[in-house]
Amino acid sequence: MRIPLSWLAEWADLPADSTPEALHAALVRVGFEEETVHGGDLSGPVVVGEVLELAEEPQKNGKTIRWCSVRVAPDGQQAADGGEAVRGIVCGARNFFVGDKVVVTLPGTILPGPFPIAARRTYGHVSDGMIASARELGLSDEHEGILRLTELGLDPEVGTDAIRLLGLDDAAVEINVTPDRGYALSIRGIAREYGASTGATFRDPAEAVTPPGDRDTGAVGVTVDDAAPIRGRSGCSVFVTRVVRGIDAAAPVPGWLAARLRLAGIRSISLPVDITNYVMLELGQPLHGYDLARLDGGLVVRRAKPGERLVTLDDQERTLDPEDLVIADGSGAVGLAGVMGGARTELSASSRDVVIEAANFDPVSIGRTARRHRLPSEASRRFERGVDPAVAPAAAERAVQLLVELAGGTADPGQTWLDTAEPLPPVVLPDGAVLGRTGASISEEETRAALIALGCVLEPVDGGLVVTPPSWRADLKETADLTEEVVRVVGYDRIPSVLPVAPPGRGLTRAQRLSRAVGTVLAANGAVEVQSYPLVSTAEQDAFAPGPSMRIANPLDGTAPLLRRSVLPGLLAAARRNRGRGLTDLALFEAGAVFLPVDGASYGTAELPPIGQRPATELLARLRDDLPPQPTHVGVVLLGERVPKQPGQPPVPTDWTDAIEAAVAIGAAVGAVLDRRQATASGFHPGRTAELLVGGTVVGVAGELHPQLTDDVPGRVAAVEIDLDALIAAAPAAIDVRPISAMPAATQDLSLVVGVPVPAAEVLAAVREGAGELLESVALVDDYRGSGLPDGTKSLTFALRFRADDRTLTAAEATAAKERGAALAASRTGAAIRE
Repeated sequence: MRIPLSWLAEWADLPADSTPEALHAALVRVGFEEETVHGGDLSGPVVVGEVLELAEEPQKNGKTIRWCSVRVAPDGQQAADGGEAVRGIVCGARNFFVGDKVVVTLPGTILPGPFPIAARRTYGHVSDGMIASARELGLSDEHEGILRLTELGLDPEVGTDAIRLLGLDDAAVEINVTPDRGYALSIRGIAREYGASTGATFRDPAEAVTPPGDRDTGAVGVTVDDAAPIRGRSGCSVFVTRVVRGIDAAAPVPGWLAARLRLAGIRSISLPVDITNYVMLELGQPLHGYDLARLDGGLVVRRAKPGERLVTLDDQERTLDPEDLVIADGSGAVGLAGVMGGARTELSASSRDVVIEAANFDPVSIGRTARRHRLPSEASRRFERGVDPAVAPAAAERAVQLLVELAGGTADPGQTWLDTAEPLPPVVLPDGAVLGRTGASISEEETRAALIALGCVLEPVDGGLVVTPPSWRADLKETADLTEEVVRVVGYDRIPSVLPVAPPGRGLTRAQRLSRAVGTVLAANGAVEVQSYPLVSTAEQDAFAPGPSMRIANPLDGTAPLLRRSVLPGLLAAARRNRGRGLTDLALFEAGAVFLPVDGASYGTAELPPIGQRPATELLARLRDDLPPQPTHVGVVLLGERVPKQPGQPPVPTDWTDAIEAAVAIGAAVGAVLDRRQATASGFHPGRTAELLVGGTVVGVAGELHPQLTDDVPGRVAAVEIDLDALIAAAPAAIDVRPISAMPAATQDLSLVVGVPVPAAEVLAAVREGAGELLESVALVDDYRGSGLPDGTKSLTFALRFRADDRTLTAAEATAAKERGAALAASRTGAAIRE
């Protein structure tokens, strides 16, 4: 919303030295967001000049210029720049004549751009200034010729300051208006807010006019026939029509009006249209003008008929939806209500009699129509946010006044005024409510003053106030709304900054600490944390985690309607996106929730909690039970080169072993030892994948992703996904920290022959268990499959390290422990010591 300062000053007392920055600061205090400042970028000697002579001079390039003699100051006086009163100026435009009054920018002027003006030699003359067009002055986009002041109905004295004459000395501040504050999309609303912020006197422009008192004496009747209201609410609650006859639709738009519209961001079109836009900006009530001669009878507000078509003012033929609210006459639709009028009844330069419409339409209906037809407009923007239903008669009267004054029309004495708007219900504001909700010590006097400044009507009662919101504040529905408004007006700085004190003995839970430890370890190992989108496509879900899925009813992306069962699709998408931006060596990880509904279970049936109070414990338990299991998974995706190429070092590409190392690091972060066994998993390479186990419980998978899923990514892609909740639950509650022993270690190797299908992890686990407490560590160091072994077998070699805390182990003790491990492996897996 743009607010010209001179316009605002008509309805609120601005200080004489007020600046755009000061106005911005005042509006920021009451919750608006500062945007920018418009205007004020034209300076210097810009005056009214009179063309005395002109000579057309053809040029060698085929162009004909005019060498003009222009008077820029009265006889016997110096010009505004201190120079002569008559200047020679070169001009290329051909739409002006001797005797015309024009705008002359003298040397020293700076036009918007910035574009400085100076005397310069051109086409064989010294052009001592410039005759300006409307576009060069920033008045409009018109650049077909010179601005002739007679076309604006002006005949000022030569030498008059044109900046002040045309309102170019004004500036406008722009603010961002949130959707719940539609009343602020008007000078009226901003003036009231400025008064509430600064204490300045506010004069309501709606009270400056007096509409007719009767309701049904207008020349154009109105009927509301909404047969299919949305959500049971009629599409139109207020409709006012006024008629003005005998206007001159081609009359020039006054400079002050065009300047204000320009500063407010509205393009000047024609006098009648500009007047309706001016009133909309001033009062916040969108208006529409119809050519009475083109109307067929009275107006009807109804829903569109199936297949009905309408040519709107932008010359687009639109097929209407039966949900669209339209304005119609006896021949059909003449406009999309609250969005855009129709071309058939459009005002033109030949229009003589005008029907002014001021109505109030349902925000939901208007919003849907504007989006359906991709047709946002200044009118729909206001109706979507809510327009004051009580201001329509005043807005129509203001438009009638301007049409009579500026367009020479005559107003019909009567009006048609249909009004079914319901008054807003009162809201109770108990004593102490502001303090109790915000902690701000605001007196009852300040509370009353703030509410009155906003237009509320107060009725004292025992224990508080009964507050009736003004007609333009339909958003004030509850006590909390009133407390927020009081604090907003009095000042958010009145809310004390008090940090809550944490109760003693609290802190992060074990799960929280270990989850953070996992992220720290992965980041320390060079991985980068990402947050991917939790919604995936059916193909992505089936590739990595097939099974029952939760489907979103209204997903933002129709191709991704499922809540993820795995974090890997999002990680892989992030890897592809980074690859596309030239990042070839990647290590990405994410910890987030996955959604694992039980097949056949029903979710989303529990009652919703109440608003404004903490739900009961039982209700919270029912809500939790009504949700699918949502464990936290941690995933890692690795691709590219683990070790980059460098002098003396060839590149080392990422493979499945890197995924295993990442999984081991995750386990170590929570104090768990991850066992591994070869397995198959959705989305993974069938021969390069391992299940991850803690104490026999499968907690995840690691390995190389299936090439079919990564064919658009060069090289191999390794990945890990672990159920972090299950891992933490299976991890020991306390990490067994053993002191560093001063005793020497005894090392031995153990080679066992087993069948090829037997996982090495099972053999290793049996050796570890069988060797007992003396075994400090065991690692697989070789997997041999070749000559010298029976068919269908492999040789697994383990490196064992033994140590006792209180003595030096003998070779016999170490050997005995090794043999016990071999024996248990033999009984469990059929392993035999390799001879």
